[in-house]
Amino acid sequence: MNRRQFLRDASTTLGAAMFAPSLLKAFDAAPSVSHVAFVKTTDRASGVKRAIELLGMEKFRGKDLFIKPNFNSSDPTPGSTHEDTLVALMRQLKAMGAGPLTLGDRSGMGNTREVMGKKSAFQMSKELDAKVVVFDELGPDDWELLKQQDSHWEQGFALPRVVRKAGGIVQTCCLKTHRYGGHFTLSLKNSVGLAAKYVPGNSYNFMRELHSSPHQRHMIAEINTAYKPDLILLDGVQAFTNGGPDQGKLVQSNVILAGTDRVAIDAVGVALLRHFGTTPEVSQGAIFEQEQIARAVQLKIGVSSPKQIELVTGDRGSAEYAKQIRAVLDGGKA
Repeated sequence: MNRRQFLRDASTTLGAAMFAPSLLKAFDAAPSVSHVAFVKTTDRASGVKRAIELLGMEKFRGKDLFIKPNFNSSDPTPGSTHEDTLVALMRQLKAMGAGPLTLGDRSGMGNTREVMGKKSAFQMSKELDAKVVVFDELGPDDWELLKQQDSHWEQGFALPRVVRKAGGIVQTCCLKTHRYGGHFTLSLKNSVGLAAKYVPGNSYNFMRELHSSPHQRHMIAEINTAYKPDLILLDGVQAFTNGGPDQGKLVQSNVILAGTDRVAIDAVGVALLRHFGTTPEVSQGAIFEQEQIARAVQLKIGVSSPKQIELVTGDRGSAEYAKQIRAVLDGGKA
């Protein structure tokens, strides 16, 4: 077997037109094909390395990178990013020549600094010579308020300038459902931790608006127009197939995904959740009809069809597992 085994659809569709919302970063045309590395594993450290290598990415030589984990809470993985996953990711980025690394997040279920402490973020960052930014402690000038035409956000949303100005952005997310209205929390939903709950000097509660809105899943997608990741790593060694984001029914899903397209990553993630049996909300309809994904497609954040997703594997076990998920992704039964 070749080092890479490609699981291709019979055809692909053309990339979408360029999208440039006002005040937000312009996006290139959505790719006609998106590669998603698919590694069957129970070993996070080796799985992270193998997944990134399968993408055949160019090195991040001298590039300052911002890393967004899932530190919504300090609950055990998949409630939050596993320490082994984050360490392996940071080490791999440094091995690829990355310059200064900055790690940052905002917790939605707890005090961010305390969550980061419990997740050993300060210790591992010191050992790996990385900077840590606690978003809750940023000042008013450290945030950028972004407004978008046709947005469901009443007053826009705010992102840290340290994220917007980074030379590159890497995020690592978990595989789980979301019982508070998101339906699932993968790479698109992980971006909510980049957005402010409050901006100092402004009493408006952006997260209260998000979580009380009937348009919550559309608003989640809209946050993703504000940045474009250089790499996304999804830790699916374990998953919550119901409940979430902090606790739920735990399954051993034994997979690490990597890619650069949030829509593709989330589509494969939803297929994985369906494969193991999940909530009615995540199970119903075509995967690309899920509201987070459908809105992201409208905004040209990623691919627009399962046919544009190519699963990349490097061994027989991963290939056989990916074949099962491919069938669910294409609309078959789990």
